[in-house]
Amino acid sequence: MAMLPLLLALSASAFAPMLPAPNPMLGSRAAPPEMVLGKAVTWVRQKASCIKQKIGRVVPSREAAPAKFAQGFLEFDPYFDKTNLPKNTFKAKAPFVAKVISTKKISGPKANGETWDVVLSHGGDMPYIEGQSYGVIPPGVNPKNGKPNSVRLYSIASSRYGDDMTGKTTTLCVKRALYWDPELKAFDPAKKGICSNYLCDLKPGDEVLLTGPAGDVMLLPEENPNADIIMLATGTGIAPMRTFLRRLFFEDTPYARDFKGLAWLFFGVYNSDALLYEDEWQTILKKHPGRFRYDKAISEEMKNKDGGNMFVQHKMEEYADEIFDRLEKGAHMYLCGLRGMLPGVQESLKKVAEAKGIDYDEFLKNLKEKGQWHVEVY
Repeated sequence: MAMLPLLLALSASAFAPMLPAPNPMLGSRAAPPEMVLGKAVTWVRQKASCIKQKIGRVVPSREAAPAKFAQGFLEFDPYFDKTNLPKNTFKAKAPFVAKVISTKKISGPKANGETWDVVLSHGGDMPYIEGQSYGVIPPGVNPKNGKPNSVRLYSIASSRYGDDMTGKTTTLCVKRALYWDPELKAFDPAKKGICSNYLCDLKPGDEVLLTGPAGDVMLLPEENPNADIIMLATGTGIAPMRTFLRRLFFEDTPYARDFKGLAWLFFGVYNSDALLYEDEWQTILKKHPGRFRYDKAISEEMKNKDGGNMFVQHKMEEYADEIFDRLEKGAHMYLCGLRGMLPGVQESLKKVAEAKGIDYDEFLKNLKEKGQWHVEVY
């Protein structure tokens, strides 16, 4: 350790052959000279930390990481500090060109429409974190104005490491948007979703223009690993929830090791064939029964307390008192999917607040100010 000041005084070029692969979370691979020097200093400190463990809490590089830290190479330092959050790295005028790795229909034959799992390769050059979205630019022009098609946002469905854990891929969960014409008694191809159908029809090797990553509304509260995570999703709104749950229960990440709260998922779909990633939720239930709860609302197969179809807001209402109490104690609530679920959720919480003599509007305002209320509906 006595040599550390001398080492830090040396030029970055002296350490260039020994520098680890650039961490995508730090930005461009083509870093300016001052950043190269900074990385040299970081490298020295990481090595010293791994050997002596006397320099602050450092998440080692991939080369220096011991096996139990296998998912440590894309973490911030410290892992909960989102100062360097990647955001709008690529824009519509200069999009990123990704390649399709695979596409797979993940909804059953009786689901109300097709939902596809689309895996793209970004090669590590378009990093993102859980809760963010990618923009997709479909080819062609808008027939209404003759201009190139505009960007459509899709919530990312994989953690920053990708489903293959390499940190070089991303997964999108896409429902094919089709319009049923009741007069023609057929789907009208002129009114089908341009971007969703484009994505669902892609083949391995195809190129896709991406923008982003975008968004900071749906991020995890990693600075407080004791906070409960309550998630309400409908359909493809499951995408950001999947990123959370994979980070917490499928990967060996710093947040996963520190997490002491409860992850509670409410998932609303049309029928059982429309359930998405069900095998993953069942795996988590089996391995982490005390830390994960899972409630389904299958509208065509279940009834709510009034005898009507069961939607996700009805299922959540069954536990409204408990959820309210958890929110009071610092839980974070996430809602993603159809806008129609939001009024029911708010009404349920309002009833609990009134029964407790609490001003609901003030309660909700407080949740928002503390960053506990995360909503992304459409």
